[in-house]
This record gives sequence, structure tokens and C-alpha cells, in this order.
Amino acid sequence: MRRALLHSAALVLIALGAAGCGAVGRVTSGDTSEGKASFVKNCGTCHTMADAKTTGAVGPNLDDAFASDKEQGFSQQTMADIVRGQIAYPELPMPANLVEGSEANSVALYVAKCSANPSCGVTAASAAPPPATTTAPSGGGKPDGKQVFASAGCAGCHTLKDAGATGNVGPNLDTLKPSKAVVAHQVEVGGGAMPAFKGKLTPAQIDAVAQYVSSMAGK
Repeated sequence: MRRALLHSAALVLIALGAAGCGAVGRVTSGDTSEGKASFVKNCGTCHTMADAKTTGAVGPNLDDAFASDKEQGFSQQTMADIVRGQIAYPELPMPANLVEGSEANSVALYVAKCSANPSCGVTAASAAPPPATTTAPSGGGKPDGKQVFASAGCAGCHTLKDAGATGNVGPNLDTLKPSKAVVAHQVEVGGGAMPAFKGKLTPAQIDAVAQYVSSMAGK
């Protein structure tokens, strides 16, 4: 989502433009609970939003982006329309139509309602976990690499058939078929549009996701 969203005037101009061209239309339906679950899964690795407990730093901090606009009384409808337009027609490295249709509408409504509002009262509709943290797994068990892949938001950027992931910002892991060492290094230090996960994932989680990706890529 564009950094121009940080400026109220730009937000209004873009909203008017989107309404005029009718590219994706106005957001007239959607479910904020579904939107929260989808946001955590697909957007959280790149965007920070307190209510979703996401801390991505590749794209704009959405709490900061909408705080001043909410203070000035912009309607949730206007902000939802802007978010919906940015989902369909984003700036790189964000892929176009990461979510589509009613799911995209629900994400737009959720962001409009809960950005800059860490206690907005929306509960995610699914059991999708928040992005992984340095907290050890309960019971001291070994982390599940597939679960780490999902909870860290890797599916939003990478394609991996076994995980049901079709992201196209980063490399297609099924095609690349990286070794465990390569995956672990990349997860730790990041690179390009990919954030570094060292300090966000535990060493055990990094090891588990590296093992999972290296063993399942291309299968």
C-alpha cells in the first residue's frame, strides 16, 4: 500500500479517482472477521498493524498510515475503498490481487475499521495464528515447519504447492528447490523485499521451516 496514504490530501484524491474510474468499485459488503483472518495470513509479513499483532516492515505501517485521517474524521467507507484499490493496483513489491473478490473486500473493511485502533473488537473468523514470535512452543515440543511457514506469512510472497501457497513476490520455491542451509540463511537475514526473521522466529522455528521447505519444494 502506498506511502502516499500517510497524507490525507492524497488519500482523498486517490479515493475520488478510484470512484470515478470504477476499476474495482466501492466496498459495499464484506466481513471484518474474515478480513482479519485473511490479513494475518496474507498481509502481516509485510505490514504492521497493532490489532492484528503483525509487525511486517516491507510495506507501510498501516496504523501510522491511517492515524491522522481518522483523527480528521475520514469515513471508514473512504478508507475501505482506498485499501481495496491498493489491493487491486498496488506498487511493487506488493503483488496485485493478493486477495480477490469478497475476501479483498473483507480485508479492506478490516483495515479501515481497525488500523490505528489496537482494540477495535474484531475477532478473526478462523484459527489462523498471528506471526510467529520468539516465544517457545508450548510444552517444549519441536516446532512444525509447515505451521511456521503459514504463521510467518511466507505464503503471501512465495509459491509452495504443499503449503497451498501461490505468492509471487519472492522466488517460486517449488522451482528453486533450495537446500535447508540456503533457506535457513535467507530466513535469518532476509534480502530484497524479504524481511529478516532473526529475532522474530526462534532458532528452532527457523530450523523447522528450513527443513520443511527444503524437503517439500517441488513435490
